[in-house]
Amino acid sequence: MAYGVKIAKGDAYKRAAAKRRHIRIRKRISGTPERPRLVVTRSNRGITAQVIDDIKGHTVASASTLDASIRGGEGDKSAQAKQVGALVAERAKAAGVEAVVFDRGGKQYAGRIAALADAAREAGLKF
Repeated sequence: MAYGVKIAKGDAYKRAAAKRRHIRIRKRISGTPERPRLVVTRSNRGITAQVIDDIKGHTVASASTLDASIRGGEGDKSAQAKQVGALVAERAKAAGVEAVVFDRGGKQYAGRIAALADAAREAGLKF
């Protein structure tokens, strides 16, 4: 199945494969006002989480390792991902969101992605 992503070599191949996975996931997952989509974007340095209502096209809540409360914090990247998960859950609940659909962005559900999701669940956000 071709999704319009060029196949390349090396690192570019990994990025293209992740893009294909994300496109495949996004065909089935969509955020609604009752249950918006929790999108996780991971880079080598940081992690970002957004709660998005796809019907309106609005971001309901967001958190990142670049936020003032998390930036320069203690711990490794997984600990920072936990802080981001708790913060985005807190902000989403303040905006009136109780349940979300989890979108891991084509990344494997392990490590920092799983740490963020577990912290958001512990903070009271339902998946």
